[in-house]
Amino acid sequence: MFLTIAFYHFVSLENIKQFQPFIQKFCQKNNIKGTILLASEGINGTISGQDISIHNFLRFIRDDSFFNDNFKNLEHKESWAEKNPFYRMKVRLKKEIVALGVDGISPTKKVGKYVTPEEWNNLIKDPNTIVIDTRNNYEVDIGTFKNSINPKTESFREFPAYVDNNLKNNKSKKVAMFCTGGIRCEKATSLMLEKGFKDVYHLKGGILKYLENIPQEQSLWEGECFVFDQRVAVTHGLNEGQYDQCYACRHPLSPSELISKKYDKGISCPYCFNKLSDKKQAGVIERQKQMVLAKARGEKHIGDNQNKK
Repeated sequence: MFLTIAFYHFVSLENIKQFQPFIQKFCQKNNIKGTILLASEGINGTISGQDISIHNFLRFIRDDSFFNDNFKNLEHKESWAEKNPFYRMKVRLKKEIVALGVDGISPTKKVGKYVTPEEWNNLIKDPNTIVIDTRNNYEVDIGTFKNSINPKTESFREFPAYVDNNLKNNKSKKVAMFCTGGIRCEKATSLMLEKGFKDVYHLKGGILKYLENIPQEQSLWEGECFVFDQRVAVTHGLNEGQYDQCYACRHPLSPSELISKKYDKGISCPYCFNKLSDKKQAGVIERQKQMVLAKARGEKHIGDNQNKK
């Protein structure tokens, strides 16, 4: 079994170029795989490995003097998988650890009120609360909280325009926001406060912490939660869900969609059928061909994420 952790921490950083190789070397030495982003506003990552390796990493990132206590309060969420959901280790430098595209917006400057999973139900059942899913449309498609608003964005960078076009007359109301692990909704609260909203909340630890902590019989969550690894989606208790994923367009696919005539493994699905450019279609066909050839040789192609089921 492999332990997967998701974590982020907003903190002002000045030495990310020095941090990058230091973290990369530690992860490679401990056979940890995944992705970690570093920016001046903090750290964001999802990594997986053997239990002892991941716990060594947590001690390393929180306690090593090289980091000057920047990550000592870093929190994380855990889940388990039979296979490592990642194929390589990448530590990348970015302008933002979650891309909103608005200069000056950072939870290190101002942030909304944290709401624990145990307090979340009461907040979103309040008829005076506007509940907003800050994730992308394809994520919302497979699951969300009851009676929440879907902004129907294709990327987080579209969220500021959604706020300007749809919420500017609601600045006196309570606004509760949520996302997968907490990072997007936390940054969204900073944006909302900057735009003059007064009573802004976000789900601490995101949907994943809610599904981990709240019993299904008490839950207001409907469907599954998309995750950015080979599991594709999780359910209550962070158990692996029923969805797979289209390699060509990355949209999650339900079991019924996997038997659609428009689904061609690794090449197309009902969401992208006849919508890919000639260049993109040629690329995915070639990649699928290489994965089939690798399997015939008894090897695993590094991009093969279509064999979950």
